[in-house]
Amino acid sequence: ETLFEIPLETASGVSEAALERARGIEPCLECRSCRQAAGKNQPDIIYVTHEKTALSVDDVRKQINEDISIKPYSSKYKVYIVDEAEKMNIQAQNALLKTIEEPPGYAVILLLTTNADGFLPTIRSRCVMLHLKAVEDSLIREFLMRHCQIPDYQADLCVAFAQGNVGQAMLLASSEEFNELKDYAVQLIRRLGDIPVYDLMQELKPLNDYKEKIQVFFDLLLLLFRDVLLYKASGQEERLIFKEQSFIVRQIADRGSFPGLNRILEEIGTAGRRIRANVNYELTLELLLLNIKENIA
Repeated sequence: ETLFEIPLETASGVSEAALERARGIEPCLECRSCRQAAGKNQPDIIYVTHEKTALSVDDVRKQINEDISIKPYSSKYKVYIVDEAEKMNIQAQNALLKTIEEPPGYAVILLLTTNADGFLPTIRSRCVMLHLKAVEDSLIREFLMRHCQIPDYQADLCVAFAQGNVGQAMLLASSEEFNELKDYAVQLIRRLGDIPVYDLMQELKPLNDYKEKIQVFFDLLLLLFRDVLLYKASGQEERLIFKEQSFIVRQIADRGSFPGLNRILEEIGTAGRRIRANVNYELTLELLLLNIKENIA
């Protein structure tokens, strides 16, 4: 669930009736401002950038605090969008605190996060929290097939990963890297029973190029084995996510037992936790594949 947080001072002058009207407004996507916003070059919409691991005090000072005193260029409001705002360290949050205590009337700061508890109480108390509901899977699926012109089986996989996020689904639909990782994961599991134990590390070498996306690899495995369990229990293919690889799903289902497949799902989760705890990357992957191999041999 993604959350938006907006300074209370910014919203305090807006009536409930005005907010209700605003909720029903949709962009025209035709005017100059809409086209600029869609192209991410609207001068009054600032996307705060940061390193992958942290949002530093310098990021906050240079991109928000030192810029916010400059009035909007062409719009009524100046909007700052901070994605993954939970990555702000304590110093960065304290640097932002003074700004959201007394923001200019034209400034709106959106802190996008999936973990509001990661903010200091002083930050949370000065913000309005808006919970965004996930979009229905069927609507995203229809949108992807119509606008991105992808087949139904590819749309199903993107929808499963996006978890209600339309933007994420669109990115996945057009991502060659995602499709390459998906194909690698499926083919690796298909051949795993025939790969000697001493060759496992050699087979894992391609994953060295995906260290930043290793959680995506784990999620792909979870969805694949979810399909395997579903097929083993029902014998039907209609609800499979990996419809294009249904033959492989059937093969794995025939080889694995229910306890063994459940053990694999547990081991995939364990591997993800180990990576987040900075356990050795190669060792974690090797242990995971050994456990999978043992349970579907």
